[in-house]
Amino acid sequence: MDKDILTTSQAAKLLGISVRTAQLLIEGGSLISWKTPGGHRRVYRADVLTLMARRNAVRHADSARVLLLTSPERLSILGEQLAAIGGCTVEAYTSAYAASSSIGSRAPAAVVVDVDMDRREGTSFLDYLASSSVIRMTKLIGFGGASSFPSAIAARLHAMVSNPQELTDAMRIALKGTSEPAELLPGEASFPLALNETQRLAALERSGLLGAEPLEALDELTWLASYSLKTPVALVTLLTSNHQFFKSRQGLEMTETPRSWAFCNYTILQRGIFAVADLSLDERFVSNPAVAGEPYFRFYAGVPIVDADGFALGSLCVIDREPRRLDADQEHLLRLLAKLASGEVQSRATQGLLSGPQGF
Repeated sequence: MDKDILTTSQAAKLLGISVRTAQLLIEGGSLISWKTPGGHRRVYRADVLTLMARRNAVRHADSARVLLLTSPERLSILGEQLAAIGGCTVEAYTSAYAASSSIGSRAPAAVVVDVDMDRREGTSFLDYLASSSVIRMTKLIGFGGASSFPSAIAARLHAMVSNPQELTDAMRIALKGTSEPAELLPGEASFPLALNETQRLAALERSGLLGAEPLEALDELTWLASYSLKTPVALVTLLTSNHQFFKSRQGLEMTETPRSWAFCNYTILQRGIFAVADLSLDERFVSNPAVAGEPYFRFYAGVPIVDADGFALGSLCVIDREPRRLDADQEHLLRLLAKLASGEVQSRATQGLLSGPQGF
């Protein structure tokens, strides 16, 4: 019976993570525990093995990157259509060579090919993708009026769609995959969740950020954000299933909040700036404890911090106690600082992106 019960340290060793990360998994509800009469945490080995199996089950979809190959004329409309789904990082190209070069060793979650841009180029690119072992788990979606393809391509297609709405529907299915959100997420979440939230949580665990020591580079970025944008509060946040942790903070004493308090729940659903001029006038936040009571926050602006696989792990954000708006230069600065923060996160992994796409 004793072998079926593990200490936090033993669970961490079995999972291959730090003790602090195991503690955060317990605190966040991903790993069920109880306290001994002496106040020590214990977990069942079976629950640890279940968590390991669940993490392994989403390895095939460990990406939030969506590659789009289309014509310059359709670049904006299709890119924005995909980005509006939430939870994915869209990289758009008008050249098959640039799109194929960007794949590198990190397979995207999905590739959308507009075969109407150039039937020969689109079909050739799909043929290349269909035969590639590197992206064998990547969902391939064709867009346009093509009615037939060679059998090798047809067998690999996740969907063939002819209009933006069908593209949205196909992508939602592709991103959701076979994840099991009921086991990882709060039963009655009071905040919006991306379709690939299970994979995002797994990516956050893999990043090692939760259990790591403070990062000086992130502290420098939050200081610069607060100073340059003249906001009393600047944060780097990380969102677990139940908590919002502050990896870096300026102007705030607390180190975490319940996730339901996090304005960043909305930030991580897109890849640009999410801003609210007056939180007290927005029905999504008017009852938020940090808005309705101390410290009476009013203004928020944040940009997601994205890992090498396109998952938003949290955000770099600024907060004020007075309503306000950022001008164009200030928005540019906030995006730049968040990009630098993402770079700090991505430096932990080997980069394989050889050609710069247009992001959405």
